[in-house]
Amino acid sequence: MWRTILLGSVLFFASHVLAQTAASPFVPIPLKQRESPVHYLISLAKRGEHVVHVEAQFPTLPGTNGDVQLPAWNALYQVRDFAQYVRNVSAQSIVGKPLPVRAVDKTTWHVEPGDTPFGENGPFTFKYDIVADRPGPFGAQLNQEHAFFNLAQICVYLVGAKDRWIYIKIADAPPDWRAASMMEHWELKSGDSSYPFRTLDFMADNYDAMADSPVELADYKEEVFWDNRQVDYHVLLHADPSDYDMKAITEMARKIAFTEVEWMQDRPFDHYLFIYHLPRRPAGGGMEHAYSTAIDAPAERVQRDPLSLADITAHEFFHLWNVKRIRPQSLEPVDYTREQYSRVLWFGEGVTSAVADYIRVRAGYLDEREYLAELAANIRHLESRPARLTQSVEESSLDAWLEKYAYYYQPERSISYYNKGEIVGVLLDLQMREASCGTKSLRDLFQWMNQRYAKQGKFYPDSAGVEQAAETVTGADFHDFFARYVAGVDPIPYPKFFATVGLRLEKRTVMIADAGFQTARSYNQLDVVTSVEPGSAAAKAGLKPGDIVQEFNGSPVTPGWEATIESMRPGDAVRLKLSGAGGQREISFKLGSMPSDDYVFAELDGATAAQRARRTAWIRGESQ
Repeated sequence: MWRTILLGSVLFFASHVLAQTAASPFVPIPLKQRESPVHYLISLAKRGEHVVHVEAQFPTLPGTNGDVQLPAWNALYQVRDFAQYVRNVSAQSIVGKPLPVRAVDKTTWHVEPGDTPFGENGPFTFKYDIVADRPGPFGAQLNQEHAFFNLAQICVYLVGAKDRWIYIKIADAPPDWRAASMMEHWELKSGDSSYPFRTLDFMADNYDAMADSPVELADYKEEVFWDNRQVDYHVLLHADPSDYDMKAITEMARKIAFTEVEWMQDRPFDHYLFIYHLPRRPAGGGMEHAYSTAIDAPAERVQRDPLSLADITAHEFFHLWNVKRIRPQSLEPVDYTREQYSRVLWFGEGVTSAVADYIRVRAGYLDEREYLAELAANIRHLESRPARLTQSVEESSLDAWLEKYAYYYQPERSISYYNKGEIVGVLLDLQMREASCGTKSLRDLFQWMNQRYAKQGKFYPDSAGVEQAAETVTGADFHDFFARYVAGVDPIPYPKFFATVGLRLEKRTVMIADAGFQTARSYNQLDVVTSVEPGSAAAKAGLKPGDIVQEFNGSPVTPGWEATIESMRPGDAVRLKLSGAGGQREISFKLGSMPSDDYVFAELDGATAAQRARRTAWIRGESQ
C-alpha cells in the first residue's frame, strides 16, 4: 500500500485478464447442483447513479445459519463501514419465494430459512443495491467512464462459508468496455470453447482470493510485455490519452519488475497486472495485491514526468513479496469485521519503501546524490516530529487505525510507520553490513524470509521474526537494535550508522517559509487542515482547523503539495481554495518565516576506499 505522508501461452493468457462485457441472464443454481459455488451477479445498469446491483446466491452450506455480512474494512487499515451504502435489501428462496431479512448489526443481516426442504442451511439469494462512488485504489467506483471494484467493498459473504469457491458474472456494461482482473476467467477453466467471450465471468478460490483481485472495466489502453516469454505483464491505463506516454510508462514498469525479480531471485507469478488511473483531480496512492496493483496519480504530474510513477510502482510491486507472501502472523486470518492490529507495518510498508529506493537506483531512476537527498528529507521529517520520542514505530503500526482522524497527524501525537519504518530499514541494512563485514544485507534478509516463510506457506512472528531473520543471516545479535529503534523510542545515533559508509549527516538551521498551518491527507484523499497557528497570517485570513484545501495557488492540490511551500520564500503570496463548515471560499495571505533544522549528507573526513565501496553496494541494495 502506498499512502501519502506529509512533509498465455503469452497471448492466450491475455484472455485470462481481458474480456469484453455484455448483459446476460443470471441463471439460478439448479437443485441438483446444490454443491455449486457461491454465485454473484453484479449489474452495472445504473452506472449513471453510481449504483451497483448485487445478487449473491448461496448454495446449501452446512455449518451456516443464514447470517450475511459485508466487510467493515478492506484495502486500507480503516474501518469504513461499507454497509452505509447498502439499500433495497431482500432475499428469496431457491424457488423464488421471498424470505424474511432482519438486521443483526451494522454490517450483518439474517435471512430466515422459510418453508424450504433444506432448513436453515438451504440455498437462498440475497439481493441489494450499493452506491459505489469512492475513487482511488482503496475504493469501489461506478460511473459513466469506468468501474473499479475492490470486490470486498460491494460483495457480501455468508458467515462460515468464506472458503467456498466463487463464480462471478458482471453484466450490463457498455459494449465498448473491456475488463481486467487477475481472477481466473470462467471460459478458460470450463474448457468450453463455444462459451461467449463477450460475457464477463470470473472465478476465485474463495472470498479472500476474490477480495485480493480488483476489477477494472472501461475503454482503457493496454500494453503487454514479456519476461523471456515465460510470464506476461499487462499495463493498463485509464486516463485521457493526452495525459500520458504509454510507451514510457510501460518501459518504466518493465524495468522495475525485472529489477525486483532479479533482486529477489524469485518470480512467484506467471501473470501480473498494473492498473494505473490518472485522473484530472487530486489523487494519489497505490494498493498491492497478490498478482496486481492499482495505482492512482494526478494526470498533471504524470504528464510532466512519466517517470514520477517509478517510486510508487517499485513500492507496490515489491509488496508481491513483502506483505502478500512474506506475511506477518498478526494479519492472518483476515477478519473483515473489526480492526486487525499489527505491530509490524513498519516492516511491511516502511522497509518496502527502503527497498523501492534501492530498486530505483538499480533501474537507473535515482543516482547516489538523489538517493541521499531523499533519505535526508525523510530524516528531517522524522526529526521534526516531537512524537518520535514518545511513540515507537511498532506503536505507530498499531495505531494505523487512527489515521482517519485529522488530529492524529499532529506532530506531537504521532509518527509515521512509513517514514520511520523506511529509516529503520536503512539502518538495519547498514547494521547487517557492519556485522558481516559487508557480506550480508537487507537483500539477504528478504531472500531468507522468502525461503523460510513464503515458500513454506508460513507466517512470520511479526517484529520478532524480522529480528530472527537478521540474526540468522548475519550470525550477530540484533536484540539491542530492535529494543531501541523498533520497540523503543531512543534517539537515533545517525553518525554511528552512516560512518560505516563514509558519510556524515549534517544538521543546519535555516530560515524557511512558514505557512502558519498544517494539513493531513485523509484516507479518502482529502487534505484537511489540522491546526492553524494563532496570530499567523493564515489565521488572520480566516483559515480554520477542519477546512479542506482544494486548490493551492490556482492548481488542484496533489499529494506532496505542501513541499511546494517549503521551496517558497518568506513573504511569498499564497492563495487557497477551501471547503468546510462555511462552504466554499478563497483566502489569500503571505508566508511568514521560521527557523528549521535541515539535514544533508556529506563525505566523512578521512573516508576510506573500503567505506566508499560499501556505500556503493548499500545504495544499490547488494552485498559486497
